[in-house]
Amino acid sequence: MHASAQDHPRLDAAISHLADLIGFDTTSAYSNLAIIEHLRRFFAELGADVTVLPDASGEKANLVARLGPADVPGIVLSGHTDVVPANPGSWQSDPFRMERRGSRLFGRGTCDMKGFAACVMAAAPAFANGKLTRPVYFCFSHDEEVGCLGAPAIARHLAALEVPPALAIIGEPSEMQLINGQKGKIAMEVTVHGDGGHSSFAPQHVNAVEYASRIIAMIGDRSRRYEREGPYDTDFSVPHATTLATIVEGGVATNVTPDSCRFIFELRSIDQDAAQPDMQALISDVEATLLPEMRAIAPDAQIEWQEMFSYPAMGDATGCEMFKQLEPILPPRGGKVSYGSEGGVFEIVGDIPSIIIGPGSIRQAHKPDEFIEIDQLGQCLAFFDELDAWMRR
Repeated sequence: MHASAQDHPRLDAAISHLADLIGFDTTSAYSNLAIIEHLRRFFAELGADVTVLPDASGEKANLVARLGPADVPGIVLSGHTDVVPANPGSWQSDPFRMERRGSRLFGRGTCDMKGFAACVMAAAPAFANGKLTRPVYFCFSHDEEVGCLGAPAIARHLAALEVPPALAIIGEPSEMQLINGQKGKIAMEVTVHGDGGHSSFAPQHVNAVEYASRIIAMIGDRSRRYEREGPYDTDFSVPHATTLATIVEGGVATNVTPDSCRFIFELRSIDQDAAQPDMQALISDVEATLLPEMRAIAPDAQIEWQEMFSYPAMGDATGCEMFKQLEPILPPRGGKVSYGSEGGVFEIVGDIPSIIIGPGSIRQAHKPDEFIEIDQLGQCLAFFDELDAWMRR
């Protein structure tokens, strides 16, 4: 371990905050109001200017808290409060009760991304103690895991300020390396409407499962074409766009030709401007190839496309002025990532350049027995010390 990380004076506070945060079951299907209220009270007691942004349902909310002056450009420290589901039967311990085993802390959200939030809470009293020359905005969103649904409201709120922030640091797990790019994603639900009946008359029917499988094969072909032909950006671990089918549902019995099949697939893009045109090109190719065959048998057959959600790619913020000023204290660069974050939302919706720096490894996210190394929390706290000192200059 790095001595400065292992022995950080606020490490115990961060671990304590993390235990509290893990105790809130903020699976995306549930309300996050309890954890938002916990954070609201915490930042209000520090004297921060706190704004809660409820969603339309009133069951979810975002939080924005500011320390420091409002009349100069500042820095955003951003995290999401929701987590993916956890099946207790697959865990060695209660996923919503943090457990320490040696140098690791286990629990749903420890690395993705309540570890970052815990470090923010441990560091916040130092930010509040004294005079900052620039503001720091602590932002916590809802529903990142199901499509970055909460972040646009935060981005719009910040953009509407008299002096908006100049840079956002997204605390997704990056092993405390600086990430200067992230792929965008479109998630699409496809329903194939065929023509069913007794399977003994199969040639007279339009088998929705069969045609769905052919579409999925075309989606796979498109992904392999990206791999062969690009375009490429070698800063990404997967240096090209990808397409992937993830869920398939269809059929009712072994002797019935299925009249409906539903599946979900994704497109992850390295070029924000190319994402929607690429998706439309795929849709057009599928329909031109398959619909005439289907309708030759059943004129009412169709393929229904429904975008579930999308979020934009995060561009390279290393050329912006605030990044250049902050660069001397930033950690080493770790390239670009294929996983999603709210960085693209801040950039596109809020016009706030964004980077990713956060504790933990993305390889531990979304898995049973998710954990974070304690040393990663210490490294995050050490970075916040440098950021705090920089913001007092």
